[in-house]
Amino acid sequence: MTFWDHLDELRGVLLKCILAVLLASVVAFCFKDELFSIVFAPKQSNLFASLFDTGANIRLINTELTRQFIIHMMVSFYAGLLVVMPYIIYQLYGFVLPALRQEERRYTTPLILIVYLMFIFGVLFCYFIIFPLTFQFLANYQVDTSVENLISLESYIDTLTFLSLALGIAFELPVLSWFLGRLGILHRRYMRYYRRHAFVIIFITAALITPTTDAFTLALVAVPMYLLYEASILVVKN
Repeated sequence: MTFWDHLDELRGVLLKCILAVLLASVVAFCFKDELFSIVFAPKQSNLFASLFDTGANIRLINTELTRQFIIHMMVSFYAGLLVVMPYIIYQLYGFVLPALRQEERRYTTPLILIVYLMFIFGVLFCYFIIFPLTFQFLANYQVDTSVENLISLESYIDTLTFLSLALGIAFELPVLSWFLGRLGILHRRYMRYYRRHAFVIIFITAALITPTTDAFTLALVAVPMYLLYEASILVVKN
């Protein structure tokens, strides 16, 4: 195939991906109640709420006329993108597959699946554990009883999105380490030597990801990240 033939094929792949995202986003947009029941579930009274406060549900506010509609579209897009991500990966991988050698195909296929699953595990870890703890702590934190917390809808969505993305990326550490090890950039002996340095960096990173002052929430993020570092040492062969 010529360069222009490849370009036409890539355009078709991208068009399919865009249409799939748009279709899934429209479906998510139509199921507004179900979509936001999932989005708002971490802020409801649950096991984590009792760790910091009475467990009362925290109400969100909106201060801009068009913000709720914009957030509805934005969350629908995120949901659509997350749902059709396997299809997007399948289309893009199908585009580059003919250019791969047999040896490359043997390990890239499971690698792509592992990358996606690790990202999803990170997002689920954030949704079920990290974000409920973070939200309940920060929403109930007061410098003085005279100051009332009024949490905006935009702040809630932005925090949930940021933490989900951050944890999803953090869970890719073993895959990234394996890839750098294959390239000869990362070595197991170096990772073992700098284990203590990595421990400190991980706890600092966890403190930035979860801006709470309690050691329990910090440990919930830092310990899995450190275990991912130890797993990375095992997957780096050289």
